Amino acid sequence: MARAVAINVAANTNLPGRRGPVYPDGSFRYVPIPETEPTAEPVATYRDLGLADAVPADAADDPVHLDPEFPGVLGRDAATYGDPHGVKARPLAALDPGDWLLFYATLTVTGRDDAVSGADATPAAADGSADWLPPTWGAFLVGEFRVAETLTGDDYRAADADTRARFDSNAHVRREPFDAAVLVRGDPADSGLYDRAVPLSTPDAGADANRVVTDLSADSGKGPWWRRPLRFDADATRTLRDRIAADPATWLP
Repeated sequence: MARAVAINVAANTNLPGRRGPVYPDGSFRYVPIPETEPTAEPVATYRDLGLADAVPADAADDPVHLDPEFPGVLGRDAATYGDPHGVKARPLAALDPGDWLLFYATLTVTGRDDAVSGADATPAAADGSADWLPPTWGAFLVGEFRVAETLTGDDYRAADADTRARFDSNAHVRREPFDAAVLVRGDPADSGLYDRAVPLSTPDAGADANRVVTDLSADSGKGPWWRRPLRFDADATRTLRDRIAADPATWLP
C-alpha cells in the first residue's frame, strides 16, 4: 500500500535563470540548481559537471547544489535528498520505507536540433513525436526514489556515525552549517532518473495541470500547482506507477 509524494526540483527561470530541456521523444536533461549557501568544502561547478552549455553563460562557474542525487548521474553513487523548507519537509518526513518520493521539474520544450549528447542525456529518437508536449514549457516527472530511510534534521544530528555516513554525499550535509529539516535516502536499486519525462502539464499550456495532478493527486491543480508538493494515496500511486511505465502516445491530458 505504498504512497507517493512528488516535489519540484531542478533548474528554473529564477535559479540559475534557465530551465532544463525536454526533447520531442520525451528525453530530457537533468540540470540542478546552483548552491547558494556556504559549504564545508568546495563543490563542483556547472562547468565541472559538463553542464556549462545548459545554464546562462554567467552561471557556468557557479557551484552546483546537486540535490537530489541519483545513482549513475553526474558522477554520484547514492540516492539522497534533503530539504530545509517545512512545506516540503513535512510530507517527506511522513514517508515510510517502500513509499515513493517522486521528483518533478519545469522543463523547456526544445527542438531536436538542440539535443544534447552525453552520459547524462538520452538522445532524441529520429521519429520522436511532440504531440503530447505543451507549446513552450511544462512540468514533468523526471525521477524517483523508492524510500529506504527518512530522517528529520534533529534525527540526523542525534544519529550514530554509521547512520550519518549513509548521507555523507548529500548537498545539505555538505553545507556549513547543516540545514536540512528532512533527509531521504532511496534504495539505489529502485531509484533514478527516468528515460523519458512524464507530463504533469496538458499539451495546451504548461500552467494547465493534467489528470495526474487533478484526478490522482490531492492537489486542485489551481494556481501555481507546479511549485507545490503533490500527494498521492495508495490507490492513486498504483495508477500513477502504470502511467510512468506507459508509452507517451497513451498519455492523456
